[in-house]
This record gives sequence, structure tokens and C-alpha cells, in this order.
Amino acid sequence: MAGDARRRTPNLKGTKVGSGGRGRQALEGKGPTPKAEDRTYHKAHKAKQLAERSAAKRGSAQPRTAGPRAKKASTEDLVTGRNAVLEALRARIPATTLYVAARMEVDDRTREILSIANKRDVPVLEVMRPELDRLTGGDLLHQGIALTVKPYEYAHPMDLLQRGATPLLVALDGVTDPRNLGAIIRSVAAFGGSGIVLPQRRSVGVTPAAWRASAGAIARVPVAQASNLAQAITAYKKAGVFVIGLDGGGDVQLPALELADRPLLVVAGSEGQGLSRLVGELCDQIVSIPIGRATESLNASVATSIALYAIATARATAE
Repeated sequence: MAGDARRRTPNLKGTKVGSGGRGRQALEGKGPTPKAEDRTYHKAHKAKQLAERSAAKRGSAQPRTAGPRAKKASTEDLVTGRNAVLEALRARIPATTLYVAARMEVDDRTREILSIANKRDVPVLEVMRPELDRLTGGDLLHQGIALTVKPYEYAHPMDLLQRGATPLLVALDGVTDPRNLGAIIRSVAAFGGSGIVLPQRRSVGVTPAAWRASAGAIARVPVAQASNLAQAITAYKKAGVFVIGLDGGGDVQLPALELADRPLLVVAGSEGQGLSRLVGELCDQIVSIPIGRATESLNASVATSIALYAIATARATAE
């Protein structure tokens, strides 16, 4: 019996150790056992592939709409509001899709929008209003309609001098509110202006909010972008354009402006900071608008509109 026990002991040890550790070493570094659906030979893997293909087909069959995240990655701009969309279509700005809220009230503008879109083969998608809210990034002033267009193409600053015998231009120095830009563009269109110049940095650009605030006037007024506003102003002066800056502490009050009949660039600064030092030094005149003492300053768009009206009136009187 003792001999049998001695013979069994090595066998027990051998069973515990197995192949001397070779099997254990072979398993090291392989990580956890993969899930059934990740094993290519397992039926669960085939079921997973079928489910993924089915989901992909369902997604491609549905109309794609751009939410807030999709908009950031999109290469298209969004124009919202009936006036802005109508003006964009009238101006034949390249459009890709027209979104219309379901069961929206149809007026004359909407009928013309749909008519132009159909004639130009612009796809029209009817969506529920919550989806349109999401598409426009929560903009509740879209009036039930939105238009995707190709990115805005800025003009070259010097190209604006080719518009009209006596150019009337506006440059914005540090204005960052798109609503101000839209309102100023609308005033430029109303008072016979030639265009607007924006610096590339620290400035507002043509955005959906600017489109809406301009009531579509962006489709008629070119907007140029300058890599350096001071250099653009200098180039304008060399081309014979006089430059006036709007500032509350100007040395000339608007009614006394004597340069209205000349090629003119009106520079407006931000409401908080006003004109930058370098831009102010480049101006031929600093012009102020008389206001009551109780009012500290005027909004950039309001001040620019008043100046453009005064210049347009002076030019009409001189003719």
C-alpha cells in the first residue's frame, strides 16, 4: 500500500502541474475570452452582422436632417426666415435643400419660395416643426422655413470700387454681433451703398443670423473680407477714397460733413470699444452724431444707418 501511495503521489503532482507550465505560458498575453458575437465562426456573430446591415439600410432610407452637431461639420450655410430665404432664391444663390415646416401657414412669400425652388429643382423637404427647430440650432425665428446654401463667397475689398460711379462703402472694426451686421447690410442696400468690408479676425461674418437680420439684403450687397483692415483702408485711400470714422468724440458733427459727395468709406467700431487706435489714425475725419446727454452712445448699426442716410441725402441734394 505504501508503494502504491508513493506511486500515486507523483501522478497527482503531475496532474496539478500538467505539462510543466507550458500550457499556462501558452495562455498568457491572449487577454479575455472574446464575446460570442465577436467570434467570426459563431452564429451570434452572423446575427450581429445582419442586424447592423439592417440598421444601415433603415438609416439610408430616411431623409437626412442636420442637427446641431451635424451643422458644425457641414460645409453648407443655413438661411432662415421667409424674407431671407426668398431673397436668397431670387438672387439665385446656389441652394441645396429647402426645409418647410409641416402644416405651416402659407402666404404669398411662401408660395413664391416654393415656386422658385421647384423651377430650380431645389429639393423641398417637409419636416415637423420640432425637427426644424433642431435643424436651425434652436432658432425659433425661422418662421417655418430654412434653406441650405453653399458657403458665402466673400468679395475682394478692391472689387467693391467697381460698383457705382461714386462708391459708398462701410467697414466694420471689431463688430461681432451678426444682428448688427445684418442691420447694417440692410441700410447699405437702402441708401445706395456699394458694399461692406469685414476683417477676417475678431469680427462677425456672414452667418444665418446675419442673413435673417438683413431681411435677405445680403443677396444684393456684396461683403468683402480683408486679412488686415488697416491695410485695406490704406489701399482705399491710395485709390482716391476718403475715409471717415464714426465716434462720439469726433471733431466734425454729421450735419457738417463736407465729404459726402466724394468716394467714401464709413468705418464703424464696436459699441463697447469704438474704433481701434490704428484705424482711427487712418481716418481722414472722425465724425460724431449729435445725441441727447441722457444717451451714452448709439448702437453700431443705428449709427451707421444715420450716417448713410445723411450721406445719401447730401448726395441727392447735390445732384
